[in-house]
Amino acid sequence: MKVSIIAAMAKNRVIGKDNKIPWRIKEDLVRLKNLTIGHTVILGRTTYESMLFYYQKSGKPTMSMRTHIVVTRDPNYHVDEDKGVAAHSIEQAIKIAKEKEATRPKASGNQSEVFVIGGEKIFEQTIGFADKLYLTIVDASFDADTFFPDYSAFKKVIFEESHDNGQYRYKFMELER
Repeated sequence: MKVSIIAAMAKNRVIGKDNKIPWRIKEDLVRLKNLTIGHTVILGRTTYESMLFYYQKSGKPTMSMRTHIVVTRDPNYHVDEDKGVAAHSIEQAIKIAKEKEATRPKASGNQSEVFVIGGEKIFEQTIGFADKLYLTIVDASFDADTFFPDYSAFKKVIFEESHDNGQYRYKFMELER
């Protein structure tokens, strides 16, 4: 099973401030959705709750078509069964992800892939054993309180594509070790 990290960050590795992303790039959100549909995603409780809030506020259906494993230290934390499952460590989350991916139907030739989608502490705990990074790098700097960890071990560029949405210049990248 491949473990991949998906993150959007500014050029100064900023990923957020006050539990919010400092930019809005629709194409990045669409990319996240398209890459993770049908897969298992691992994320921290705060990230999960902010995503739930976003979906409720937008009136869009909840985060379906993927299994969410929410990592939390709170032993009493509950995730609605239709949305995912709680895990109390990264190790437990990976174990659950392996079980979920083993039962997921795969198109011929497709490898099992689990996606880590945030936040800062979850990225820090998984960067050391991730196989691949899917990054969106915004060509700007922002004031922040959360950052993406050092990823200099990922030297092999698999894909790179630059974009400009009129408000931000950014690029999509895929990196491997």
